[in-house]
Amino acid sequence: MARVVVTGGAGFLGSHLCDALIARGDEVVAIDNLLTGAVENVEHLFGQDGFSLVRHDVTQFVWVPGEVDAVLHFASPASPKDYLEMPIQTLKVGSLGTHNSLGLAKEKGAKFFLASTSEVYGDPKEHPQTEGYWGHVNPVGPRGVYDEAKRFAEAMTMAYHRYHNVDVRIVRIFNTYGPRMRPGDGRVVSNFLVQALKGEPLTIYGDGTQTRSFCYVADEVRGILALLDSDHVGPMNIGNEGEFTMKELTGLVLEVTGSGSEVVHESLPVDDPTQRRPDASLARAKLRWEPEVALREGLERTAEYFARRLGL
Repeated sequence: MARVVVTGGAGFLGSHLCDALIARGDEVVAIDNLLTGAVENVEHLFGQDGFSLVRHDVTQFVWVPGEVDAVLHFASPASPKDYLEMPIQTLKVGSLGTHNSLGLAKEKGAKFFLASTSEVYGDPKEHPQTEGYWGHVNPVGPRGVYDEAKRFAEAMTMAYHRYHNVDVRIVRIFNTYGPRMRPGDGRVVSNFLVQALKGEPLTIYGDGTQTRSFCYVADEVRGILALLDSDHVGPMNIGNEGEFTMKELTGLVLEVTGSGSEVVHESLPVDDPTQRRPDASLARAKLRWEPEVALREGLERTAEYFARRLGL
């Protein structure tokens, strides 16, 4: 049993991580300012031993009384809609929030785990993306607030590892989806599913040939915990290697929802990556990790969640 602090613990991915940690017997202190997280994501854990939720902004000094074995830093707006609407908060949580969370880990002698992102690769010129690829990021473009915040967070994490001997792990998360996504978060899976369920047109940005790889949340969490428990510092890609065009994704969404929605096209956002797919060979070799949930099955599960949440 370990005592684990999870920043962003009431968010989409953070709440599923809290579930998995509690299920394996760990004590969890979730910290969240509820900017994009929600109490309802973790309220089912309130009656369980070993779980607590602290409302706090990690860009301010972070302190947790008692022993701490690991600090998992998952706090950050994570969808383009969110970080374009909250650019300064995004930069602050990636810089000040990472610094404060690392400071807690250093003081407690705890392991530190950074949730980084495939966005550090930008609009990649290498395909698929390996951990050794340094990326192709526009630092002054609108998406740079998230991309560069995470790149800085990785650099800060490695500085604490090298200079302060903090035991660290870095995961690069590729597009993750599943229950507890916010209906209006602007991510492509939630956009398409909500539009389809409501009978609204599905909006493709650009011509629909751009690609993404989608990892179901349960698979992502399993990989994250495997990396946490390993002795590999990282960075490490955790993502499904299946690659789909936006046109293919709309076809699957229409099939699983039975929707008759039409598909419409709008202009492509600035610096939107044309292709994105992880090389997950390092995770396979070091963690024996493989995703198990196919995209169609994951979309069915997520569609059921949105249907319940929207009362459809």
